[in-house]
Amino acid sequence: MRAIMTEQIESVGAWPRTDAASDEAAIAGLVRLVEIRSHSGEEREASLAFVRIAQSLGFQCEIDEAGNAIARRGEVGEGPHVVMLGHIDTVAGEIPVRVEDGVLHGRGSVDAKGPLMAHLFAGARAELAPGACVEVIAAVGEEAAGSPGARYLMHQRRPDACFIGEPSHWEGVTLGYKGRLLIEATCEREVAHTASKEETPSDTVVRFWQRFGERCRELEPGTSPFECVQTTIREMSSGDDGIMARARLEGGMRLPVGVTPGAIERVGQEVAAEVGVEVAFDGPEVAHRSERSDAVGRALSVGIRALGGRPQPKVKTGTSDMNVVAPLWECPIAAYGPGDSSLDHTPWERLELEEYLRAIGVLRVAVESLVGELCGSDEDVHHGDTERGTREG
Repeated sequence: MRAIMTEQIESVGAWPRTDAASDEAAIAGLVRLVEIRSHSGEEREASLAFVRIAQSLGFQCEIDEAGNAIARRGEVGEGPHVVMLGHIDTVAGEIPVRVEDGVLHGRGSVDAKGPLMAHLFAGARAELAPGACVEVIAAVGEEAAGSPGARYLMHQRRPDACFIGEPSHWEGVTLGYKGRLLIEATCEREVAHTASKEETPSDTVVRFWQRFGERCRELEPGTSPFECVQTTIREMSSGDDGIMARARLEGGMRLPVGVTPGAIERVGQEVAAEVGVEVAFDGPEVAHRSERSDAVGRALSVGIRALGGRPQPKVKTGTSDMNVVAPLWECPIAAYGPGDSSLDHTPWERLELEEYLRAIGVLRVAVESLVGELCGSDEDVHHGDTERGTREG
């Protein structure tokens, strides 16, 4: 699929010209985006709506070959290049969209259209130094195992700094996410009588899972939730056709810094051989944690204080597109956005609009502060002209 440029997008309808400073416009844009269903793999309509809103704010826009919607101020060149990377897809589940007592209810309001639109309006409001470029990107497929949108972007960009759009509460700055690995264990053997002492495929799969979890926990670097290996059974099934009996278990692993998906795969293969199951793995992501001195984290703290808040650094046991892009981009990176992440993926997903507006203010200050810091040092601004030209040219 070829990238769709601005002129082509305009032909499918426009959003009324928007005053970036207007809170009413910021709320209207968010509500509109939440109203559009955009389960992973079904983001097209929402991506077009995002582009129309971004164009109304004065951004140059396109939809790239992966389906990511991109809104850009300035051009990548001599000045600092800042990427604000959110995602526009959601998990499944329909929640009636409504605004009630200053709260927006709807799938994606927290995870992560609220953070995405906060970044868009902050990017529009920020006063940028000459030559600076800010891109707000609505990535596709973040909720899918492969994160195809971010995985495409990681080879197309090499920014000087990156904000990740994920809920953290307006005073929270997320510095790290755990890694992930999905595993499928299956077992098949001839049907035996229920009175037999022979282990059923279901027994074998359960025994595998228990032993596998015990072995994985031996790799843990510490005892805090961020340092532990979390194991969760996502799905189980079993049955027989009178001749062959089968069992299947699908599990998810959340991995701390220092425990790689490869290490977990090796443990899984060893245990599978011991108990007699087949295993397959998917969705590997390595954990990432930024330092508290990270330039993006500092800029967000400046923004939070400017709005009267107290910065609260945190790490999360989930996974985000930070895990995908951080290892390759090797730039300052932290996650921020309005909303209570405990509501992610739940039937009660909702976002307080006052917090959303406050987060826009935090991000505006953070972008201005970060760009100012990057402009202060050519060494900080550039990874190298040759590398930039190779990865973005």
